[in-house]
Amino acid sequence: MPYQSVYKPGLFEGQTVIVTGGGSGIGRCTAHELAALGANVVIVGRNPEKLATVEAEIREDGGEVTIQVCDIREETMVVGVIDAVLAKYGRIDGLVNNAGGQYRTAMHTITTKGFEAVVRNNLTGGFIFMREAYNRWMNANGGAIVNIIADIWNGWPEFAHSGAARGGMLTLTETAACEWSASGVRVNAVAPGGIASSGFDTYTPDMRKRLFDFTNKVPLQRFGTEAEVSAAIVYLLGPAAAYITGSCIRVDGGTPNARTTWNLQEHKNSRPFEGFHRSKLPDVLVKGE
Repeated sequence: MPYQSVYKPGLFEGQTVIVTGGGSGIGRCTAHELAALGANVVIVGRNPEKLATVEAEIREDGGEVTIQVCDIREETMVVGVIDAVLAKYGRIDGLVNNAGGQYRTAMHTITTKGFEAVVRNNLTGGFIFMREAYNRWMNANGGAIVNIIADIWNGWPEFAHSGAARGGMLTLTETAACEWSASGVRVNAVAPGGIASSGFDTYTPDMRKRLFDFTNKVPLQRFGTEAEVSAAIVYLLGPAAAYITGSCIRVDGGTPNARTTWNLQEHKNSRPFEGFHRSKLPDVLVKGE
C-alpha cells in the first residue's frame, strides 16, 4: 500500500524539495509523502546509514530521492549540498528545515558550550540552509520554506536551550517572510507537540516513563502521528498556501490550550490520521516500558 496522502497525486511533479533530518521520524515521513506526490526529494542528515535506508524505501515505493550527508552546522557542507542539488535537478522549490535535537537538563546546569551547541543545531544550522537556498536559487525564482520548531509556548522547562533556539527560529521565520516576500519566497513554521516517532526510543528511562503521563494533559488525549505533521508541512509547501507566509501551524492536540481552570476529560474520540504506510509505533509505546 502506498503513502495515503490527502493531497492529489502529482502535486509536486517536477519540483525539488530538500528535507533536512530526513533519515528518521518526521523528516523521513515528510520525504516519503513528498516523493509519493511526485517531488524530487533530497534528504539530508549526518548518518549515511539512516539516509540510505530511507532512500531505499522511497525508491522501492517508486519515488525519486537523493541523499546528502551533511552537518547543517557546517557552512561549507551546506553550500556543497545546495550546489549538488542545483547541479542534479537545476532547481530548489522547497526547503524543510527539520533537522535538530536537544537533551533534557535543568537550566542552571547547562554549560555555555552545551547551550551554544543546541542553538547551533536548532537555529544556526537552519538559518544557514535558509540563507544559502535563498541566495543561490529562491531569490531569483521563488520558493517555499517550512521551519520545524516545537511546542515552545509558555516556555519549555528542562529544555531551555532548545526552547530559546526554537523561539529564535519562529522569529527568523517571521522576519524572512517579510524580507523575502518580493522574491516570491514564502516562509512558515510548523510546531509539533507530542508526536509518536522513533525519537521516543532515544529517551532516558525517566523520560520514557513520563511519556505515559503526557496524553492526559492534552485536550485530544493522545500523541500525534508523523503523518499529521507531514500533512501540515506539505500544505505549506503547496499551492493552496500561496497567500500564507510568516505563519505557524501548531500540530499539538491543543496542548497549550489546557488550563488549570478546566479539567480535561478522558476520551478516545480523537482518531489519528495514519497516512504513512511505513510508520510504526516506537518500541516504548508498544512494550509499555
